[in-house]
Amino acid sequence: QVQLVESGGGLVQPGGSLRLSCVASGFTFSRATMTWVRQAPGKGLEWISTINGYDATAAYANSVKDRFTISKDNAKNTLYLQMNSLKPEDTAVYYCAKGLNRGQGTQVTVSS
Repeated sequence: QVQLVESGGGLVQPGGSLRLSCVASGFTFSRATMTWVRQAPGKGLEWISTINGYDATAAYANSVKDRFTISKDNAKNTLYLQMNSLKPEDTAVYYCAKGLNRGQGTQVTVSS
């Protein structure tokens, strides 16, 4: 079955950077289109970014464009999200997803 395990979250000051990782198993990762979503306190799920499984093209929400970068390492079955220039409004639980399957999430808190 699909398993997704996120890591890399933490507390960071505004303007800082974090890299999230998501180790995947239970499916052919190299061909999978993968997504990052997030959920801020008291809010619904927000789509952040998707990377196409066949040509690695990426799409980003306007709220993170030019600050976040999604990537895949197919040899390691791992999805990444490099987050730069972090803002307090980026505070959320971040999930990687394949279709309707999501991991347990990793908390990102941006605060001084």
